[in-house]
Amino acid sequence: MAKVELLRYTPEGEKLIASAAKLCYSSIGITEIEDNLNENKVNSFLNMLMDLGHESPIEHISFTFGVEGVSRTLTHQLVRHRIASYSQQSQRYVKLDQFEYIIPPNIEKNPKAKEKFIKAMEEDQRYYDEITNILFENHYNKYISQGVKEKEAKNKAEKEAIEDARYVFPNACETKIVFTMNARTLINFFKLRCCNRAQWEIRQLATQMLKKVRSIYPTLFKNAGPSCLNGPCPEGSMTCGRILEVRENFKSL
Repeated sequence: MAKVELLRYTPEGEKLIASAAKLCYSSIGITEIEDNLNENKVNSFLNMLMDLGHESPIEHISFTFGVEGVSRTLTHQLVRHRIASYSQQSQRYVKLDQFEYIIPPNIEKNPKAKEKFIKAMEEDQRYYDEITNILFENHYNKYISQGVKEKEAKNKAEKEAIEDARYVFPNACETKIVFTMNARTLINFFKLRCCNRAQWEIRQLATQMLKKVRSIYPTLFKNAGPSCLNGPCPEGSMTCGRILEVRENFKSL
């Protein structure tokens, strides 16, 4: 399973949201918006915002996650959430002498499928190494013939070699990523990715993320999760058909 760390988050985030909301609904000035905002009033503002569907104030706080042990399949889906910031381990600059990979559960529990999967991963590594060596030699000789010093020639040659050799790596290739989302983006992310119809790996990631942010700001994220927690399933005929089970699972998350 992926390793998920909540690296940073906006301190006193719920109070900040309540302050922004207070400004929207009163004539008070900005120097006074935090006056008398005790825990009860903060919770009252947050519950009002959630009930009204007034989500713009929750954009003022953000969360930064560090994730490893996930596949490129997952991160290709993750970066489609565009209101966010991402920093991912580069295959252009990091040479993978032995790449790690993610085995899907249905392959893991099928011995015949698992055997073939692992063989394919091992062959990918072998071809990567062979292609890297071939390209390195060509690039190195080119730079030496141009009068480039040996150390610089090696560095340039390796970088260019792995930049092209990486194309043989599969979607299963393990990667690491740091990303930041504001609270509104996160809630939308949870609606889509905690759903039973989301791909299994990103669904596991989203559920772990939800646990972490709910432990920090329980009022803000009390209703967060798949869309069916707070209304009918939006998937129509594609529904998983387990709405009661889903609600119970996220209630006790």
